[in-house]
Amino acid sequence: MLKEAERVNKRRVDLFVEKIRQALWVLKDKQVGVLGLAFKANTDDIRFAPSLDVLRRLVAEGAHVRAYDQEAVDKTSAILPKVRYFREPYEVARNADALLVLTEGRVPRLDWKRIYEMMGRPLVIDVAICSNPK
Repeated sequence: MLKEAERVNKRRVDLFVEKIRQALWVLKDKQVGVLGLAFKANTDDIRFAPSLDVLRRLVAEGAHVRAYDQEAVDKTSAILPKVRYFREPYEVARNADALLVLTEGRVPRLDWKRIYEMMGRPLVIDVAICSNPK
């Protein structure tokens, strides 16, 4: 059962990264902002967090990744040093080609108009929407 859960989670990451690639065409040198790193909202628990696999893939493909998570920045920065981390969510949107919402559960309360105006390209991809691709 654990092996199957791992396979499903890996497939979800593959599908999500493919959605990002389709939207941006090429990931190399793209500015990608990420909201949410922890496995569970409002914690610093990053064990088995699918967001880490997404970040690894983006970095491996040459994207410039900036990330925010109110609780999990310190733990994540220790294992993924090539990502730039911020303590303020709006900074990850600045000049971004895409903003990924990787939070489990509810989306953080943000001024989305402000985010739209800050982004280089107003593209927001929410993992919750991509969780059940057809």
